[in-house]
Amino acid sequence: MAAEEASGKGVDGGGLGVPSANGAHPDNNPAAAAAAAAASSSSPAAQMLNRIATVKDDGTVVVDVPSSLESSTTDGVLYDGYGDLPVEESLDGADIPVRPPMQIVILIVGTRGDVQPFVAIGKRLQDYGHRVRLATHANFKEFVLTAGLEFYPLGGDPKILAEYMVKNKGFLPSGPSEIPIQRKQMKDIIFSLLPACKDSDPDTGIPFKVDAIIANPPAYGHIHVAEALKVPIHIFFTMPWTPTSEFPHPLSRVKQPAGYRLSYQIVDSMIWLGIRDMINEFRKKKLKLRPVTYLSGAQGSGNDIPHGYIWSPHLVPKPKDWGPKIDVVGFCFLDLASNYVPPESLVKWLEAGDTPIYVGFGSLPVQDPGKMTEIIVKALEITGQRGIINKGWGGLGTLTEPKDFVYLLDNCPHDWLFLQCKAVVHHGGAGTTAAGLKAACPTAIVPFFGDQPFWGDRVHARGVGPPPIPVDQFSLQKLVDAINFMMKPEVKERAVELAKAMESEDGVSGAVRAFLRHLPSRAEETTPPPPQSGLFEFLGPQLMISHALPVYMEELVLN
Repeated sequence: MAAEEASGKGVDGGGLGVPSANGAHPDNNPAAAAAAAAASSSSPAAQMLNRIATVKDDGTVVVDVPSSLESSTTDGVLYDGYGDLPVEESLDGADIPVRPPMQIVILIVGTRGDVQPFVAIGKRLQDYGHRVRLATHANFKEFVLTAGLEFYPLGGDPKILAEYMVKNKGFLPSGPSEIPIQRKQMKDIIFSLLPACKDSDPDTGIPFKVDAIIANPPAYGHIHVAEALKVPIHIFFTMPWTPTSEFPHPLSRVKQPAGYRLSYQIVDSMIWLGIRDMINEFRKKKLKLRPVTYLSGAQGSGNDIPHGYIWSPHLVPKPKDWGPKIDVVGFCFLDLASNYVPPESLVKWLEAGDTPIYVGFGSLPVQDPGKMTEIIVKALEITGQRGIINKGWGGLGTLTEPKDFVYLLDNCPHDWLFLQCKAVVHHGGAGTTAAGLKAACPTAIVPFFGDQPFWGDRVHARGVGPPPIPVDQFSLQKLVDAINFMMKPEVKERAVELAKAMESEDGVSGAVRAFLRHLPSRAEETTPPPPQSGLFEFLGPQLMISHALPVYMEELVLN
């Protein structure tokens, strides 16, 4: 889910807008109905769901494991089979497998921050002799073509998706009025996936027939297309989508570690409720496949499909309960700084004083940009810092009178700009977070939605930034405290240490290596198996929900 490294505009990865079939009220929203029905049902599965999951008004799912159930787990670990797999050696330094030339399609849904890492991956795959088509929203056609890749348009408008996610902070709609727009967005995306894999280039007419698929989870229909076309698929993402007991699903809020793994199936089930009818219509009408239920593997992170995660293992190490088909490849950077020529006014301003602090939120909509700008300027003044404010799509930077310690910026590659800064304050998208840490900048994150709170927590846990400031709690005092935290010498030392560790990583090579390594041989079956149902079992004296939760939620939809 951002003109992140490419410019000061945009939203980073992780934009997942998943509307339900109806309104947000429990009477006409299947996901909300799941929670409401659980409250009145007497079945064990319903009682379990009611006890541990609450859908909030803003669309997030709060998972709360009762102490009686928490104590019944084995060392707080829930089992789903991933932990039974050995952890392989790091990808670093391994040879990249040689494969015959293939036609590869990369299906990416989101904003520029989601697309940008895959541009770098696609370019590297081209270097190894493969033909690469990057299918994403029409907004990014010029960006993709300029990079030298083939382009195919997918449905959906990333700006609408971003606005939805900012308002809902998760994946469930907070109001009935949003449903028709988001339903159309998702249907347009899903139904555009098949032609992206098999139709000729819309501009040149050159034929295309896919041999392998790379996709991110918000494409939703990607697994089904791979099944229909009988080609291998590899899923990459900028935030965790595979169950683990080390941290919760980024789109959930979980208090106890015993609920971390459980949160992945709850989020997975909620998403399936929102897209089930569209997926089955797509399967029947376009793919000529039989409809599926949750239990038959329509949704989820099956451990037969390889997954690659685009972040630094020095920031978030690979969880010990992830097996050999899951890789943490490193951040994937696209070099944009080498061709960038900064405006003379910016160069002169940088030379005229102390190294500044960057503040910006990309293309995320800001409810009151005037008030937020006032807070930012006042905080810089109180702390005695100079600051660069990125105007972005949010409209920041409207000043009643010019300030010599503030520079207002429209557009600039982060990989160049952050090297000129002593610290950064931003929304916490994966791409912007990566760029700031690579530049050894202490980082304060103001999360708006999605995976941004996750990155805020990870940065703080690593000691290179203050606790994240949720955007609805943004205040002068909190920003002043965050700036003062980042100015501590020990914080800068840890940021420099992390940046040096990241220098040894090559996430693009790691992603290409993982993709080629996990491809099946010609003798193997290439059709991706459906994700397995019952992703994990919650073992305890009172219940076992390996199948109970998805069965119960499926019944709610059918009834």
